[in-house]
Amino acid sequence: MESTASFPEIQTSHSPSRLDAIGIPPVLLWGFVGLLLFMIGDGVESGFLTPYLVSRGLTIGDAATISSVYGAMAALAGWLSGALSDVWGPRRVIKIGLVLWLIFQVLFLTLGLQHATYPAVLMTYGLRGLGYPLFAFGFLVWITLAAPKQRLASAMGWFWFAFTGGLPTLGSQVARLSIPYFGQYGTFWIATALVLIGGAALLIGVREPRGRSRLIAETDSPFHALLNLVTLAWRRPKTGIACIVRVINTAPEFGFFVILPAFFQDRIGFTQAQFLTLLSAIFLSNIIWNLLFGLIGDRFGWRQTVAICGGLGCTITTLALYYVPLATKSYGLSVVTGMLYGATLAGYVPLSALAPMLAPENRGEALSLLSLGAGGAMLVGPGLVRIFYHSVGIVGLMWIFAGLYLLSSLLAWTLTIPNEPNSEI
Repeated sequence: MESTASFPEIQTSHSPSRLDAIGIPPVLLWGFVGLLLFMIGDGVESGFLTPYLVSRGLTIGDAATISSVYGAMAALAGWLSGALSDVWGPRRVIKIGLVLWLIFQVLFLTLGLQHATYPAVLMTYGLRGLGYPLFAFGFLVWITLAAPKQRLASAMGWFWFAFTGGLPTLGSQVARLSIPYFGQYGTFWIATALVLIGGAALLIGVREPRGRSRLIAETDSPFHALLNLVTLAWRRPKTGIACIVRVINTAPEFGFFVILPAFFQDRIGFTQAQFLTLLSAIFLSNIIWNLLFGLIGDRFGWRQTVAICGGLGCTITTLALYYVPLATKSYGLSVVTGMLYGATLAGYVPLSALAPMLAPENRGEALSLLSLGAGGAMLVGPGLVRIFYHSVGIVGLMWIFAGLYLLSSLLAWTLTIPNEPNSEI
């Protein structure tokens, strides 16, 4: 997707220093813009996909399985993103992710949704899961190349600001505004256009040279890079622990996408528009706190921030997200509780800065494991819903998710880096 078009360069004597001061590498500015637009498109259906599939004749169990397959593909792509960036360069991996997303989105909308058959939706939507991790986490590798180490957590905060700003925060709002005029099916096509625009903004606008070439030496074979990817968790066990913590970080979030629409709309009595607004409020809080916890992590300590603000905080707010609406039936209090969950969810942001430091000579592979965790969360969350929904119900699932968050807090305390003051108490 090469182009001779140009985006404005950030060249003034003031703008770069201002961007650096808030943690954005100036050479990657258009990358953050493109990522935001891409993730808005990717997140448009997050608040209505399950009810829409059920309305077309599928079951909640079918929807959970579809989301799990999507998550499995996302986990695979996320796992490969770092190693492929080492071999091909982040920019090429980003381009491949964009193309895969667009191909399978079109197939999902034509072969899948038009006929609404379970196998067709499962295959086309599931394979679309390969696209976004290559796009997003390829850019994550690029950030590690361009951002100064002392500002890395802040830069990661901006990455997650753009990521969750789209999925599902602004994506849900696009759906809320679009569905009354274009319907749910038409809204999927609007999402496709947003992804295309975002991909073009990143690929045309970012010209930082290190992301355009392979990161390993020309004498190193691609096979060796992939082998390192497979063995890193055994050679550096803390990178495997970081991967598990990353799975737990957002596994409940993706489980919530399956169970919370029915909880808030059918049991609590909110409308679809109210639920989509609640969902956006959760992640509006999340994107703001993504930035704040990036800054906090650089000062307070990466490990401490993840364990206390992320793991322990989410343990508490997950249970509150169920019991406060159930006890009060108050929309306002539900929104406030959701925003608290979104804030604590951002406490995991410094993990993206911490993980590469656990294996500094294999940063791409370490980020691949972290990306594997991010994709695996999309498998684990809906998978737990599939397994436990009929036996323990929503309340049981909320306790399971809270227990996982507590476990992640304990695991995060083990992620120490020798001679790194940012990771120590």
